[in-house]
Amino acid sequence: MTKTVEFLFDFGSPASYLAYKRLPDLRTRTGARIDYVPILLGGVFKATGNASPATVPAKGRYMDIDMARFARRYGVPLTMNPHFPINTLTLMRGAAGAQLRTPERFPAYLRAVFHAMWVEPQNLNDPAVAATMLAAAGFDPSEVMGWVGDAEVKAALRATTEEAIARGAFGAPTMFVGAQMFFGQDRLDFVREALG
Repeated sequence: MTKTVEFLFDFGSPASYLAYKRLPDLRTRTGARIDYVPILLGGVFKATGNASPATVPAKGRYMDIDMARFARRYGVPLTMNPHFPINTLTLMRGAAGAQLRTPERFPAYLRAVFHAMWVEPQNLNDPAVAATMLAAAGFDPSEVMGWVGDAEVKAALRATTEEAIARGAFGAPTMFVGAQMFFGQDRLDFVREALG
């Protein structure tokens, strides 16, 4: 029986990006299925009393250094986004919409947004910049904005976020193998062990 890794992520998390880049290798090594689960990190923070490391200046500065160290170790391109923090509500609804409405295009949406956030950083707070990024990736920005305003898509993102909180998530990325929870991009070795 194929085991599954549930990967709960938000584009605003550089740690989610680093884990996202390493998941294909995990899949190759273990044969596991990866379920990509968009969540709204702001909603998780609000419900759990957690906050972005960027809200603590010393911790935020250290996090930038630490993320760069991990990126070098993994051989993953990473440029901290100078426009951070970015309100990811629209982007995450877009992810939920792509997953719900055009699942075959969902991987392309993930690649485009993660790239624009953490490889060639763009100000995705600016709707015009986000629209240009989506168009360059082959998406119709008006179609994506239709998803963003769709009640079913909103409900889907709200549901995955609430379920994450109910299961104990307090940040991103969070991964589950069955009932076992793993937090952080640096926990993939434990995820691999849990997959057997």
